[in-house]
Amino acid sequence: MNTPDARAQSLQHWLDTLPGAFEDLRLLRADASFRRYFRARRDGVSVVIMDAPPEREATEPFVRIARLLEGLGLRPPRVLEHEPDSGFVLLEDLGDRTFTRALAEGANEWPLYQRALDTLATLHQRWPEQGRADHIPPYDRERLLAETALYADWYWPRLRGHAMPEAMRAEFDAAWHQVLEALPGLPDALVLRDFHVDNLMLPPGDEQACALLDFQDAVIGSPAYDVVSLLEDARREVSADTVARGLEHYLANADMPRASFMAHYHVLGVQRTVKILGIFVRLAERDGKPRYLEHLPRLHRLLEQGLRHPELGPVARWFAAHAAREHA
Repeated sequence: MNTPDARAQSLQHWLDTLPGAFEDLRLLRADASFRRYFRARRDGVSVVIMDAPPEREATEPFVRIARLLEGLGLRPPRVLEHEPDSGFVLLEDLGDRTFTRALAEGANEWPLYQRALDTLATLHQRWPEQGRADHIPPYDRERLLAETALYADWYWPRLRGHAMPEAMRAEFDAAWHQVLEALPGLPDALVLRDFHVDNLMLPPGDEQACALLDFQDAVIGSPAYDVVSLLEDARREVSADTVARGLEHYLANADMPRASFMAHYHVLGVQRTVKILGIFVRLAERDGKPRYLEHLPRLHRLLEQGLRHPELGPVARWFAAHAAREHA
């Protein structure tokens, strides 16, 4: 094992208590949170271990949502063992071939996005009848508003070198409140929140599947959120053709009222972009991960495009008055 830190030693001690012989334990990757992933072999079969320090984040939400998704007929990694007090989860190994990797290897974009959208349509169709909302928080207006504050708290000070003035921030909050208040009704769904090609897998031996990762922060909210997360990716340019085809394909299969869905899609697209601008600056400045700043130009373009939609009128006017030159 090539990671001698205390957490890795605790992990090895936990593995020693489990059935089977574990060998070749090695660090696989860390992500934007405080989680790390290890890979090992258990009786010759490859497995993955999630290491989530319990003082930083709980593992119970991941395990609960994984079992819920499996019950809905979707494809999360199977949970093999779980130690919540220590923050370790032993998981089925879904391999290394993310949709991102497949695309980098030359895979055609549309079939992969079509498969991902089919997965969302299935989730959204099955959720009202079979889903359970126990212990899953709502993605309501208050939470969406709180997330927009990340722009004011982190991105604006980087942009201007000082905190956003109190009166300007009150206008920002009021504009978002007005936009979110005006959204039409739409049936709730399970929102995975990080539904994009980095978290979608082609598991070995089942490469027609769309396996799911990184869903522990799931909430109950608008079905449009995960669609916009996929098609307006903060980390990857998605072709205009795939975006247009993807929306039509999803709407043809998900039984959603078109006008209401598109209003949610446009508003949540901008809400998400504003939030991620703040998150990426926070990752760089607080957590020492400056690579996320490479994506800011793409986010600026997504914001400029999104603000053109009439549903964003109050927010668009705020940006025109206070930040037009930065996001033009």
